[in-house]
Amino acid sequence: MFESAKKLIESANNILIIQAENPDGDSLGSALALEEILGDLGKKISLYCDVEMPKYLHYLSGWDRVTQDFDMSADLAIIVDTSSDTLISKALQIPGARHFLDNHPVLVIDHHIETAATLSFEHEMVIEEAVSSSQVIYNMASSLGWTINQQAAENMLAAMLSDSLGLSTQNVGEAAYTVAAKLAALGASPATIEERRREFMKKSAEILKYKGILIERIEYLLDGKLALIRIPWEEIQQYSDQYNPSVLVLDEMRLVEGVEIGIAIKTYPDGKLTAKIRSNLPVSATIAGFFGGGGHAYAAGFRVYEPIDTILPELLTATDKALKGLDDGTQAS
Repeated sequence: MFESAKKLIESANNILIIQAENPDGDSLGSALALEEILGDLGKKISLYCDVEMPKYLHYLSGWDRVTQDFDMSADLAIIVDTSSDTLISKALQIPGARHFLDNHPVLVIDHHIETAATLSFEHEMVIEEAVSSSQVIYNMASSLGWTINQQAAENMLAAMLSDSLGLSTQNVGEAAYTVAAKLAALGASPATIEERRREFMKKSAEILKYKGILIERIEYLLDGKLALIRIPWEEIQQYSDQYNPSVLVLDEMRLVEGVEIGIAIKTYPDGKLTAKIRSNLPVSATIAGFFGGGGHAYAAGFRVYEPIDTILPELLTATDKALKGLDDGTQAS
């Protein structure tokens, strides 16, 4: 299944690797791993993302090579960890970027099989059921006999650990542990990765105080099954450079007794609203899909341009419907 990707990569000299505008450990680790692997094949690599890498991702060596410069001189674009127009919309607004993607080969490497591709330009897809896009990259590189150096192995393992919460999520199985073991054999150290991650995850006293404020503002809806937090633009401005406000409380929200779903909603001055969804039941992608978003069964998100007072009733309806669909068997678990 990797032959088409191989042909595209072998025929290119200059490759642009694109992440979505909501970068995470998997997208960054996958991009950096590809930089190493394809660099060893003699390719010139440029790394692009719509936004600056958030500080909590700085534990991944090479994060500072990702820029907001869209390299129009590339022969091939590789999009990692998304197949959604919405999540690269800022890139599509760059003068010439749409023309570039319409007129150059595009390879997409992803693992979000629950979400249908919505890219509006022609592309070749490499997608597998895996805990991370980096696991797909490992499978491709191994299958094609490409060298995986120690740094590439570390980047891929860091991406896997990030997207699976340390190989502990429901989609982790034998295949993931096997790949993790092979990456460790190539020199990737889980302990070293975790030590660096923890160092960059440290919080200031100001952030800890803000976390307490967020906790006090959590709303419990749908008979306590949904925990919701709203984060206004003023707080995004004030705190995001230090720590992602959503991440501060989202996982803890779904650990509250009776809560099955935690949702963090951010609002922006341009009318944009983004939502991160984490759930204990396999309904996250279903809820996100109601708004044109996607992701995994237990972790997903969406973005819309509507007021929160308009979205909230729709969100409650979508969440309630997803939960009832799970109960009556109309939604696959």
